[in-house]
Amino acid sequence: MKQHHLILFGCLSAMTLAACGGGGSNGNGGGTGTPTSPTTPTTPPVVVSPKACADLVGMAIPASAIGLPTTGAKVTAATVTAAAGTGAAALPEYCNVLASIAPVDPSAPNINFRLALPTTWNKKVVMFGGGGFDGTLPNVAGNVPAGPADQPTPLGRGYATFASDSGHQANAAGSLDGQFQLNDEAVRNFGGHALKKTRDAALYLIKARYAAGAPVKSYFAGGSTGGREAVSVAQRWPQDWDGIIAWYPAWNQLSAMLGGHRMSRALAQPGAYPNTPKRALLLKAVLQACDTLDGVADGLVSNQLKCNSTFDPSVALVDGAPLRCANGADTGDTCLSDAQITALKTINTATSFNFFVASGSTGYPGYNVWGADLGITSNPSPLQPTVTFLNFGTEQPAMPVPAGAPYITKQLDQTIKYGVTRDPQFDSLSLDPENPGPWGARLSELSTMLDVSSDLSEFAARGGKLLLAHGLSDVLVSTRATEQFYQRLQAQFGPSYVDGFARYYEVAGYGHALSTVFNATWDSLTALEQWTENGTAPKAQVTTDTVGVPGRKRPLCDYPAWPKYKGSGDVNAAESFSCATF
Repeated sequence: MKQHHLILFGCLSAMTLAACGGGGSNGNGGGTGTPTSPTTPTTPPVVVSPKACADLVGMAIPASAIGLPTTGAKVTAATVTAAAGTGAAALPEYCNVLASIAPVDPSAPNINFRLALPTTWNKKVVMFGGGGFDGTLPNVAGNVPAGPADQPTPLGRGYATFASDSGHQANAAGSLDGQFQLNDEAVRNFGGHALKKTRDAALYLIKARYAAGAPVKSYFAGGSTGGREAVSVAQRWPQDWDGIIAWYPAWNQLSAMLGGHRMSRALAQPGAYPNTPKRALLLKAVLQACDTLDGVADGLVSNQLKCNSTFDPSVALVDGAPLRCANGADTGDTCLSDAQITALKTINTATSFNFFVASGSTGYPGYNVWGADLGITSNPSPLQPTVTFLNFGTEQPAMPVPAGAPYITKQLDQTIKYGVTRDPQFDSLSLDPENPGPWGARLSELSTMLDVSSDLSEFAARGGKLLLAHGLSDVLVSTRATEQFYQRLQAQFGPSYVDGFARYYEVAGYGHALSTVFNATWDSLTALEQWTENGTAPKAQVTTDTVGVPGRKRPLCDYPAWPKYKGSGDVNAAESFSCATF
């Protein structure tokens, strides 16, 4: 403010005394009693003006404004981005802000984060989660996981959006760079601390930019590691969040990685790694056995539970011939050998920890390998290379780890070398995830940094809402683990209470983040807005495929129900299916 106007109550001379109403005992100007006391001076309220985008550059955020220990933060850049796009893809003019949070340990990396602050703000915020080991800044102008292209993004709706790199900066390996795990402050930031630090620093800047109080609604959206981050903020800092969108959440991150490591070790056995033609053959056999369990041949395994209990590659047929090679020996791409069948069956079963894990985890469930695209390179879809990269890759797990190895193999090689043994030369495949021997104590310690509790009592009590979703064909983060998370909620609170704050949906044919079979989209943000802001709980939600059969729809059924064909009607229409549990 350029001026401060002070009003002095009181009188400076006898001449002004009367004019001020003094002189009388009753203060009304009459009589000769004791004069009235001067009125106490008052200070006018301080008016805080919104800051221009450029004014944010160099702005310091004190450590006291951040709820976990840091040495403060600072804005490194802030520039205006012009409005662009049309229709649902339209983005408003916004201030693109880059900032950095300094660690307590001077040897730890900073937390870098980005904000998109629209010129016209709807007074709400969305924080985005990351993926893999994080290490890069998510696109804060983008959509929520599996968000539809025909609806505006959060920024397009007027939200202030933000996200961080989780507290380290990845090298060329991107989300597979695990070297940050040499520093425990960086590990704790990745495990969740960066979420609270980023949120508090972002809100400090949001309040400064708009000269406003706290947002009227705060939402978090993420998938995979970002899904773990989503349920983490709901569990650890429930007072900060009103609604959560969590797709395929790696909520028990350490356990998920150890379950994946058991998968890698199974595939690393002599002759156990199925090449891509064999994977296509397996999927064909599964579809011939399980596709119609939902009432129609539609290329999807919707009744996954029954398929898991009935399909056996040892005796299954494909085009009328045995899937298993004669005598179990590998005779080419027209069958699976016993070594390959053994590996696949191992992946289908649970990992059991025969050592103490401080987070309370005792193991990790198997994966839905029956019906999943494990990486079929003959598919010409431009999405297929990413599907293959995230699943079985193109090369058998080995030491040193080849570039084409499965994603989980490369991820665990980094964790074991840098986070567990802290020996870059360690043979990661030699570590048994069920019986880790001398490394068990360190794995247990890491579980306290990475795994999330399923206790959402405070979040639910304050009215928070949670939307969970997972593809049934995910073999990087098991759908069965998300089922366990939801089942724990029901066991703790009872199904009816859980129904008041959480929903869980599964999508047939959808893998980890994308799929060439059923690439799911869902307008989860609108569903969350209606639930938290209008009290309208999700009902008759629908997911739309954009790749396998573009435009086909399926109902999103409340777990454990799944879409069952009614016996007539358009097989690509959601209304032709009911939600069944048998």
